[in-house]
Amino acid sequence: MSNDSTRLGLLCALAAALIWSGFILVSRVGGISELTPYDVIAIRYATCSVILLPIWLYFYRFNLLSWRYAITAVIGGLAYAIFAFKGFKLSSALHGGILLPGLIPVFVAISSRMLVGAKLSGSKALGLGLIVTAITGLFISEVLEAGSLPLGDVFFVMAALCWGLYSVLINKWAISPWQATCSLAFFTSIIYLPVYLAFLPKNILNADMSDVLLQMFYQGFLASIIQMLLYVKAVKIIGAQGMGSFMALVPVVAGLFGIVILNEPYTEFLWLALVLVSLGVWISNRGLSVVMAKPS
Repeated sequence: MSNDSTRLGLLCALAAALIWSGFILVSRVGGISELTPYDVIAIRYATCSVILLPIWLYFYRFNLLSWRYAITAVIGGLAYAIFAFKGFKLSSALHGGILLPGLIPVFVAISSRMLVGAKLSGSKALGLGLIVTAITGLFISEVLEAGSLPLGDVFFVMAALCWGLYSVLINKWAISPWQATCSLAFFTSIIYLPVYLAFLPKNILNADMSDVLLQMFYQGFLASIIQMLLYVKAVKIIGAQGMGSFMALVPVVAGLFGIVILNEPYTEFLWLALVLVSLGVWISNRGLSVVMAKPS
């Protein structure tokens, strides 16, 4: 592999990690705006579908009528989005930056063990153990302080569970990144948008247009499409472990974004959890045995 190729792979990996860090920040911005979580989900998948539909129709068409596509779309699209965006409505970007990138590899490992019988390497077990220890300590401190676990954090845990299961299923069923991206966007839109328009609470018409445009650009284009292309390119050049190691940047970068840009409160214990989770993500990806889907 040439130095230029390696450099390109590293740049793609860095860009993908930074975009997902930005996804956490932008999702929290949507959460504190007048938009409801249901508005953000509709904006995300409607925008992504509109962009992808002509590309699918005229250039890279495949048969979408597969029950496997439908199942993975419900888990990784609809369920993940509902839990994640409800979490960002109720909890901070700092908490999202710790729990989502931290717990996704944990649930990937659990799901891969249950569904494909994958075994953990020593380094992966060490990294996951560090993540679980840090997050357990965070939860205990929150319960001791508030008397219960914040509902937003519960939603983040459920979102991570959905994405971990989704990651293993698309790997088990050999669904390509292009098939996963299109089927997730199309099936989620077909299932969700009619229900959203008919029944779910919405405030999109009263929201600031800048908030709507930000979510359209970042959720529907940058996080859903561009990040996937960068992620896949990085994996091809530097491998899944190399890309996975860059994901250790996400908790720290997202946490810093939340504190500096959104002025979110933080404690020394939150910082400790952030550092330990990032370290755990990096260590666990050194022993990655199942390719994880790009989270977003």
